Amino acid sequence: MSHVTPTPLLKTDEYWMARAVQLAARGRYTTSPNPRVGCVIVKNNQAIGEGYHIQAGTPHAEVHALRAAGDNAAGATAYVTLEPCSHTGRTPPCAEALVTAQVARVVVAMTDPNPQVSGRGIARLEAAGIAVTQGVLTQQAKALNPGFIKRMETGLPWVRVKLASSLDGKIALANGNSQWITGPAARRDVQRFRAQSCAIITGSGTVSKDEPSLLVRPEQARITDYPLAIVRQPLRVVIDSQQQLSPQRQMFNDGHPVLLVNSHVQTGFAAAVEQFTAPHSPAGKTDLNAVLSELGSRGINELWVEGGAGLAGAFISAGLVDELIIYQAPKLLGDKGLSMVNLPGYEQVNEAPHLKLIDIRHIAQDIRLTYQWVTDGS
Repeated sequence: MSHVTPTPLLKTDEYWMARAVQLAARGRYTTSPNPRVGCVIVKNNQAIGEGYHIQAGTPHAEVHALRAAGDNAAGATAYVTLEPCSHTGRTPPCAEALVTAQVARVVVAMTDPNPQVSGRGIARLEAAGIAVTQGVLTQQAKALNPGFIKRMETGLPWVRVKLASSLDGKIALANGNSQWITGPAARRDVQRFRAQSCAIITGSGTVSKDEPSLLVRPEQARITDYPLAIVRQPLRVVIDSQQQLSPQRQMFNDGHPVLLVNSHVQTGFAAAVEQFTAPHSPAGKTDLNAVLSELGSRGINELWVEGGAGLAGAFISAGLVDELIIYQAPKLLGDKGLSMVNLPGYEQVNEAPHLKLIDIRHIAQDIRLTYQWVTDGS
């Protein structure tokens, strides 16, 4: 009887691109306004260099990987989660670095969503005689950068609304007490979402009632793979359409930046508080579209909405929410508790927002439910 020695499993383009996606995810807290990108340099079916983008203004993923590979990069294949840039910004173009390194082939998960530069990096590589393969693990690559992609395509950030509720959909008791509906693990999870968000938005009611800092608390977040020595704090955005908040509020005096959205400029605020006068409806409501456009112009990729039922309802009613994240606790607060979200009084069920559940997971004793909006054809 003959014996057949099994051949080693050939590592495919999908295998190496999956590794590049893993690397890119390490920058989820720190790259904005830039996208999260990972790169692996492979030669003779072995990784000879790896890298990911860490922070805007520092080397991109390809540069880190090429430095690790050194002269051995010549003739190798580079796997990159996003089309290598072809323009000079705060750093030199990565497409040119790959050409200089004389790689033989580049595998790209997705093209750059910026319509002004999309395809130019690939064209530069092909003009230099480098073989380019596109579309490997595209969906996984897109999932790394929903905010960057949306901002490039629409000028607006990716909007996540966070709510914490009881099993019967209440966010507080009738007297307003809500500490704590969810457990420590869920609150730690919220800290990590704050950390990866470019900005956090809340309303004047939440600031008045809770005096929140809306800062990332490193000791609570417990992020073990944070790539920088100091945690990057998101921009805090406060909507105060009725000019109810005084300059003495704690959030306005902790030295961290705040963008105060109001109807006219007020005096007496600390230097860290910038004011943005947004358009208002006849009823005095802030135009949230204008606020999102302003944030998009500031390079905000991902916006975390952390307020009460009114603010959540306003974003939902305006059709501005990309994801709804609900932390549901195993508690019953009763019919006199405060409802999770304020929405219009619909006449027909089909008028109500229609959501699809895209993720569900246990966070200790609580459940985190992630929804996206159902649109025509989805």
